[in-house]
Amino acid sequence: MTRLMIYGATGYTGRMAAARARAVGLDLILAGRDEVHLAELGRSLGVEHRAFALDRDVPIDAALHDAAVLLNCAGPFLRTADPLMRGAIRAGTHYLDIAAELDSYRLAEVYDVQARTAGVMLLPGSGGSVVMLGSLAGRAAERVGRPHTIRVALHVAGAMSHGSAISARENLTAECLERVDGALRIREPGSTRNFDFGNGLVPCFPVTLPDLMTLRRALQAPNIGTFVHVSGSAFPTGNLMALQDGPSAGERDANRYQASAEVTDVEGTTVRATLDTVNGYSFTPLAAVEAARRVLAGEARPGFQTPARLFGNGFAESIADTTIQILQD
Repeated sequence: MTRLMIYGATGYTGRMAAARARAVGLDLILAGRDEVHLAELGRSLGVEHRAFALDRDVPIDAALHDAAVLLNCAGPFLRTADPLMRGAIRAGTHYLDIAAELDSYRLAEVYDVQARTAGVMLLPGSGGSVVMLGSLAGRAAERVGRPHTIRVALHVAGAMSHGSAISARENLTAECLERVDGALRIREPGSTRNFDFGNGLVPCFPVTLPDLMTLRRALQAPNIGTFVHVSGSAFPTGNLMALQDGPSAGERDANRYQASAEVTDVEGTTVRATLDTVNGYSFTPLAAVEAARRVLAGEARPGFQTPARLFGNGFAESIADTTIQILQD
């Protein structure tokens, strides 16, 4: 079994991931619910496609029988992660996704023991901000002792895709969380904190990001806060159905992403670091396909894993034009 299946392959990010996987020579299967669009994409890429819904186990099991790795690009993940994660465990298929919301990570924690028993890896966040922030915080943590407090912020620039906007609206109505003394707790969403992304301090607002779970798992820090600074037309309002599929290549090129991290150890030493990379919609399919390629090549560990913990803190820097800079303490 050396085949990669991409579920949600006809979506905005799924199409880019499929094209990238084909370009690097992976044995690819396109999957999703839309037979017509899957067939069209399959013909253009010269690969097999399989159409199946997620409301019954039998079609999922039949579709996954010869897939070594499943990359889930179909959001909102609160609807797709559970059936596909369970299906991957039954099939003995490693599960990856590109989720930015918390659901996939909570499920990976719930299914951790089952996955370990089945020899299956669960790697939510194999592309996107989890890769960026995990590598960034990991690089900063290399310069301190045992991490005690981690604060990370992501600068989201440019337009948001139709699918991401729907996922964001559904998840931004949830509680704003932070991790305090190891536990997830509700925090005041109106307060802001200043971060420097490389051009001076800017205010960032707290949001619930999956790094509350992944950074805890990778670095064991008991206190974690996650923040976002938004510029451009990210987080749109109004009728989301009227949004374009996603930003054009030109729009992506014009709007790079940055991130900032502060890691403080138990002795009170703080190290700050910044990351600069391509637009998140360009980064995500590149990182997810590279993660899938590495897993297909044997870089896998059963159970719930994080990208930086699995591939090392340098993983983000291996993707596109990504740089991490360690700042003065």
